[in-house]
Amino acid sequence: MAINRWASPPPPEAMNVLVILILASLGLAVCFLGAFIWAVRGGQFEDTCTPSLRMLTDEAEVTPNLVPTAIQTNRKQP
Repeated sequence: MAINRWASPPPPEAMNVLVILILASLGLAVCFLGAFIWAVRGGQFEDTCTPSLRMLTDEAEVTPNLVPTAIQTNRKQP
């Protein structure tokens, strides 16, 4: 592979863009790390087994009032 001796080096502004992109990606990574630590300290990952087993139980929650209250208030009394 031949080296082009007459090629000009990249302008210094091109290197400034790389520095800005690297700093922005590091800042974003720190934000995501902070959000993850916040979620762990808040107990987000404490119980990972129960939610997946809850759907397998046969206990059906019976709600006695299936008619919304807005419809009940508009009924005429006999």
